Amino acid sequence: MNGYQRRNSVSVTVGGVTIGGNAPIVVQSMTNTDTADAEGTAAQVAALARAGSELVRVTVDRPEAAAAVPRIRDILDAQGVAVPLIGDFHYVGHKLLTDHPACAEALAKYRINPGNVGFREKRDRQFSTMIELAMRYGKPVRIGVNWGSLDQELLARLMDENAKSAQPKPAEAVMREALVVSALDNAARAEELGLGRDRIVLSCKVSNVQSLVAVYRNLAARGDYALHLGLTEAGMGSKGIVASTAALSVLLQEGIGDTIRVSLTPEPGGARTQEVVVAQEILQTMGFRSFVPQVTSCPGCGRTTSTVFQELADRIQTFVRKRMPEWRQRYPGVESMNLAVMGCIVNGPGESKHADIGISLPGTGEEPAAPVFIDGRKTVTLRGAGIADEFQKIVETYIETRYGAAAADPGQNTDRRADTAASR
Repeated sequence: MNGYQRRNSVSVTVGGVTIGGNAPIVVQSMTNTDTADAEGTAAQVAALARAGSELVRVTVDRPEAAAAVPRIRDILDAQGVAVPLIGDFHYVGHKLLTDHPACAEALAKYRINPGNVGFREKRDRQFSTMIELAMRYGKPVRIGVNWGSLDQELLARLMDENAKSAQPKPAEAVMREALVVSALDNAARAEELGLGRDRIVLSCKVSNVQSLVAVYRNLAARGDYALHLGLTEAGMGSKGIVASTAALSVLLQEGIGDTIRVSLTPEPGGARTQEVVVAQEILQTMGFRSFVPQVTSCPGCGRTTSTVFQELADRIQTFVRKRMPEWRQRYPGVESMNLAVMGCIVNGPGESKHADIGISLPGTGEEPAAPVFIDGRKTVTLRGAGIADEFQKIVETYIETRYGAAAADPGQNTDRRADTAASR
């Protein structure tokens, strides 16, 4: 990562997970179930955790939801799912946390939106109540500002000041400044009340990529608080994925950001866990973290008129994701493995040699044979209708041999990696 340098931020511990400082960038997500449905919400939290979400946020919007939070925590604990829960509060968070102490205790962090924590004379009192409760229960908070629910009094004041200035800025620039000022002013108020800086995470979320980049650059330059990144509404499908990747990648490469969420609109009937997969892939593709073995596959061209390599790439990618929960426990280091599923002789052998395990399938007009490369060396050539099954078995055997040994003797795996790198 040439030129990359992580921004120095204060570390915050959330239910055993560290955000900021020298800790890895944390992936988080949010449920879209009715939190009052404890069983349904616990099931989705568990699914998100299994997919790799290290923190999961739940909506706490009414007494029934607050009352369900301890039950959700109990269900997860009984299943061995230790992922910390974050409570998302708007409008009545002060009352819900006061009236439901078991909820306040069960949550690992509180999310506060300064734009709707209260209005006029009630605002500071209700914000202060939430901060005081966070201190009472030893919980960190995220002060999360959204441009869709920005403090209108603050925005109006900054707009008036801008209008009177000798060189007024565009309205969008003033709105960006209002987001940053709101986050920093509320963080300062929380510290005045006694909440330590090591208990505060900030976010300033918008839906526009360029605005998000500009706001977080500004926010990062004006403080050392841990920062949560994400577009507030990324969108659906490829649009949401591309927008999130574009915004987060720029900021992460500049060393800005300690935890991320990819806020995708789920496809009808689609899995909520997709947002976790995308967040992981952003971090892994950029080289910041490893979560699952990476599968490299070619896009196809006129040499690959058969769909065999596409089907195998999809099968292997699905297989890797499905097996990862077990592999993670049994085979430390397996998440850094690279696989290649290539479609013809042009780049197939070369890419396969660069991967830990690679297969080069025959293109149009090529000999119906598929050489397999392990650690840069050709080991076997597969033929016939059972290529997919055979290759999958080779992958399983390789993982058990290489990473199973690593679990017993980490030094042995390190030596093997060095030998492999030297041979390529």
